[in-house]
Amino acid sequence: MKILYVAELVGKAGLYCFRTSIDQAKRATGADFVIACADGATGGNGLGRQHAAFLRKLGADVLTTGDCCFYKKDLTADFGKMPYVLRPENLSQEAPGLGARVYRAGDKKVAVAVLLGQSFFNRLHADNPWARLPQLLDRFEAETPNIVVDFHSASTAEKRTLFEIARGRASAVIGSHSRVQTADAEVLDGGTAVITDAGRTGSIDSVGGCKIQTRIGEYISGIPEWTSDAWDKLELQGVLITLDDNGKAHSIERIRIPVPPASPSSPASS
Repeated sequence: MKILYVAELVGKAGLYCFRTSIDQAKRATGADFVIACADGATGGNGLGRQHAAFLRKLGADVLTTGDCCFYKKDLTADFGKMPYVLRPENLSQEAPGLGARVYRAGDKKVAVAVLLGQSFFNRLHADNPWARLPQLLDRFEAETPNIVVDFHSASTAEKRTLFEIARGRASAVIGSHSRVQTADAEVLDGGTAVITDAGRTGSIDSVGGCKIQTRIGEYISGIPEWTSDAWDKLELQGVLITLDDNGKAHSIERIRIPVPPASPSSPASS
């Protein structure tokens, strides 16, 4: 089985990259199942309901979120009606939606879970992800050997620690949130594919997908400013993971697909 993970979509440019390139990416990789991180898809932070439905229609089997999962109220209200959208699993039991679920991929099953780190997030506080992971693995292993975890964390130490807990049990643990693709993709002994961060989908000549001058101004002045979309040097980034019949990772390959710029007459998103 081949699983394509599309790195975090950022703003309208990220939506445009996904819309124009996902079919090409699926053909080129032979992907059987597509997971897309959409935590910044709507306005650079959060995911709106319409964009969630749009990405699903375009070919995403699962959409993952992270610390921005509840930023858009329309999605928060409808989490229970959109089982293909996951918020972090290690949140309060009172939180809407699900953070882990088993999906169909042809005649096989794929379990997908999202966990949130604990460092540097000041608006959303999560329970211990390292204690929660073994519980999730126990639950999933009874149903399928194909298990993918999206770990949304701002700390490389947190991610490396979770990789070790997942070693030999999860098929893959994919780091997200930093929006910068790291060069450490590998398959650990035991068949678990890992990468510290899969990158971002949208503008690469930017600061995290946002306009450079906007971010410079914010850092110099210390005054928070709403970020605006950047459109320079577009790419669809992510990873392709190949699994054997026992759910063990055979390989993990970093993906970077250049995307032609949008023409003035072409809508950027839905």
